[in-house]
Amino acid sequence: MDEQYDVIVLGTGLTECILSGLLSVEGKKVLHIDRNDYYGGESASLNLTQLYRKFRSGGEPPSELGKDRDYNIDLIPKFMMANGELVRILTHTDVTKYLEFKQIAGSFVYRDGKISKVPASEMEAVRSPLMGLFEKRRAKKFFEYMQNWREDDPSTHQGLDINNIPMSAVYEKFGLEPGTQDFIGHAMALYLDDSYVKLQ
Repeated sequence: MDEQYDVIVLGTGLTECILSGLLSVEGKKVLHIDRNDYYGGESASLNLTQLYRKFRSGGEPPSELGKDRDYNIDLIPKFMMANGELVRILTHTDVTKYLEFKQIAGSFVYRDGKISKVPASEMEAVRSPLMGLFEKRRAKKFFEYMQNWREDDPSTHQGLDINNIPMSAVYEKFGLEPGTQDFIGHAMALYLDDSYVKLQ
């Protein structure tokens, strides 16, 4: 390989791909290489054989597990907001040519020994085992409040100044149970812990 390059990027992880894409967009001649036989570094999605070779010291998967093409295992689950900064960077650098985006079919929570879908529509909320009848009514009022809230229209605030009170006060106003607060905060709003409840 006797060609000359402006930049050589080692590895095909997300950071390296973004860097390589940005440099390429700016007109640089980039050589992008990886020591692995798959693309993506530590963020790769592997087929069954690749997974076994990575974690079983070169072992081959048993034939009863099926064919490689039936598997696509993410080493690191990737979750990105559709209108987020990362998606804009990936689009700008053409890294999206090597990615496949998929809409999330649903969120699930483990509660009381069962896995349940977090309601994403009014019909799902009515059928959901996550809340009792009275709690569903309270949750409906809470979601209607959030949906109708407008910063410049005090009539939608229902006496709550959400810029100066913690989220716990909002939950308390609607009488939501701790379990409902959990899946709203974590499965819907995607907070990693409960610290948001006390923030003002």
